[in-house]
Amino acid sequence: MSRAAVSWDHYRAFLAVAQTGSLSAAARQIGQTQPTLGRQIDALERALGLSLFVRSPAGLTLTEAGQDLVPDAQGMASAAEALLRSASAGRDETAGVVRITASEIIGGVVLPPLVAALQAAHPALVVELALTNRSEDLLRRDADIAVRMVRPEQNAVIARQIGRVALGLHAHTAYLARRGTPQSLEELSAHTLIGFDRNAAAARALDVDPAWDRSLFRFRSDSDLAQLAVLRAGGGIGVCQAPLARQWPELQPVLEETVRFHLDVWLAMHEDQRRNRRVRVTFDHLAAALRAYLDFRPLPTATGIIE
Repeated sequence: MSRAAVSWDHYRAFLAVAQTGSLSAAARQIGQTQPTLGRQIDALERALGLSLFVRSPAGLTLTEAGQDLVPDAQGMASAAEALLRSASAGRDETAGVVRITASEIIGGVVLPPLVAALQAAHPALVVELALTNRSEDLLRRDADIAVRMVRPEQNAVIARQIGRVALGLHAHTAYLARRGTPQSLEELSAHTLIGFDRNAAAARALDVDPAWDRSLFRFRSDSDLAQLAVLRAGGGIGVCQAPLARQWPELQPVLEETVRFHLDVWLAMHEDQRRNRRVRVTFDHLAAALRAYLDFRPLPTATGIIE
């Protein structure tokens, strides 16, 4: 097999093994038999003239050449998924698949009711929601629409600033009744603080002196959803978006005048998608509904917003 004759199936097999570390797990992931997957990997290595994996009893580990191939294979996978989404319905129909990516809190807590309202108005619309705190590449078509907390810098991307979300320290009323409400930053050290484990990126936005440092936290997780769950369970004091806390009266602000910061909220899509009705309809609905969320207004239904 020549390099030109290598099919997407072979690269898909390579990517699945790279992600799972074994032929058996990769076969389950993509619905192939293990022998078929093994033959595809062998054929790809012969066609490329490269050794892509180191075989051992523990599984398959990428070689340096294999590691170099992963980004391009991921790009091919994104393109293949985008192709399937594009073919799922006509460009003038409000039907088919739209893939949205958002941060854990926005995607896991804020967007679900907004998406439910959208699909109630358009039952033929299929929504895929990817929760990640990293920026998906819209140019590579990892997603059709992205909700981001920083301004997208890529060319050929339409970006609309929806507004700014306020964040601050909050705690459950049961926790405050049990431990008392701190009246100063110094008093925070006597409390159970909720924060990051190994990823300090989000903490850089929190302008607090002394610094919001890992050593202060008695509950640590790099999952924003896990932090929020512990906060709502009365496990301590942590950061929460103000519009969310307004929806849950049991969460009360702590040191509201001392610890407060904002993040921009952006909605983005590739410029080619503005002519695709299902993507444009979804984009317009999310823009209106997210503005209502940021303004502490009742969330609008899909009807009347997007038509």
